[in-house]
Amino acid sequence: MDQAIAVPHENLINFPFRSLDFAMPRAAVAVRPTTKTSYGAIHGMSRPMQRLYRTIDKVAPTDATVLIVGESGTGKELVANSIHQRSKRCEQVFIPINCGAVSPNLIEAELFGHERGSFTGANRMHKGFFERAAGGTVLLDEITEMAPELQVKLLRVLESGTFSRVGGDQEIKVKVRVIAATNRDPQAAVAAGQLREDLLYRLSVFPIEVPPLRERGDDVELLAQHFLGLLNDAEDDVDKRFSARALAALREHSWPGNVRELKNLVQRSFILADNVIELDGLLQQNAEIKVLPAAERGLRFEIGTPLAEAERQLICATLDYYDGNKKKAAEVLGLSLKTLYNRLNEYRTAHDYHSATRPADREAFG
Repeated sequence: MDQAIAVPHENLINFPFRSLDFAMPRAAVAVRPTTKTSYGAIHGMSRPMQRLYRTIDKVAPTDATVLIVGESGTGKELVANSIHQRSKRCEQVFIPINCGAVSPNLIEAELFGHERGSFTGANRMHKGFFERAAGGTVLLDEITEMAPELQVKLLRVLESGTFSRVGGDQEIKVKVRVIAATNRDPQAAVAAGQLREDLLYRLSVFPIEVPPLRERGDDVELLAQHFLGLLNDAEDDVDKRFSARALAALREHSWPGNVRELKNLVQRSFILADNVIELDGLLQQNAEIKVLPAAERGLRFEIGTPLAEAERQLICATLDYYDGNKKKAAEVLGLSLKTLYNRLNEYRTAHDYHSATRPADREAFG
């Protein structure tokens, strides 16, 4: 189990960091040397994401069937694509199929193809996804939405690598890696009769769980800044940013829609904001976002957090707590005002500088 130190705001002045020697060498934002902030198209530096990256590295070079489990919006397709891109099949196709989005009457023909005349409208032979993905990877997303009778045929494909097109009896053999994904508890789906138990065993040769955003800590801010950066880059002469209160609200939200919800919220807020995305703008887009009173907020440090990074978070949180009053913040932190200004100048060059100080603080640095 990960260990962490929680520091309530009301205890900031008693927190032992005030007695540390802050003259130590530091980077503007310090992370563990082995910590990845991104992994291909996946972004995140939290411990759950570091474990996920290591897991992908282990399974990708193999041909093992993978079952990815995670809530909606966590990025299961990105995980599947990352597995494909790091496999020996990376030069071949990756085909994602949402089993819940294809008509039950058509999904068998879409997956395995059909012969000419096999049903009304089948005017020519059609190769299905499995045949077209020969040598590559197929992602069967929302696998629990697949009809039980079709699950039997899929089980045979997984066991023998063979299938026949709808309306045909020719055995077709293909070498395809299968990755399945679901936003449901697989065992609950088996109990409900939505997933065959034997298919579950065959799919879950290597299960992977994608963490929900609410368990990813500072990844919320990292992702929000990433999405905002992409939007800024797509426009000419645009450099919008989050206010400190807006970022605090994003960090406190539970994100039931996970990364997809965050991305959509940032995009809507970007469109409506002039220069600064304020808390009020976020609330207009999502009334469920709540901000805890300052006295109820706190800091959370994982064991192993570098001192320079813990110091940065503590300084930023103290400034936020005292509404940007640098003199008061320096006093309770046990720093000289000059030292505090020096720290803020360091953070100015960091990617998350806009979260380090309030607008008034940034203006003080020109």
